[in-house]
Amino acid sequence: MKKLFALLFAAVLAVSLSMPAFAQETGQTEAAPKAEKKSTKKMHKVKKAKAEKKAKKEKKEKKSEEAPPAQ
Repeated sequence: MKKLFALLFAAVLAVSLSMPAFAQETGQTEAAPKAEKKSTKKMHKVKKAKAEKKAKKEKKEKKSEEAPPAQ
């Protein structure tokens, strides 16, 4: 029973350690489809908009910290 368990454990361990190799993206020689390009462009737009919004919020917070309290 011990030998069977050890063999099963070794097989599971070998498969789990090799999973990143299966998940690794291979290089594409063809151009990406248009739909994929559009979604990538849209994703970059969204990220840029979020970054601008965050920067604006930080600037506003910094400005409010610098302003003296009203008395």
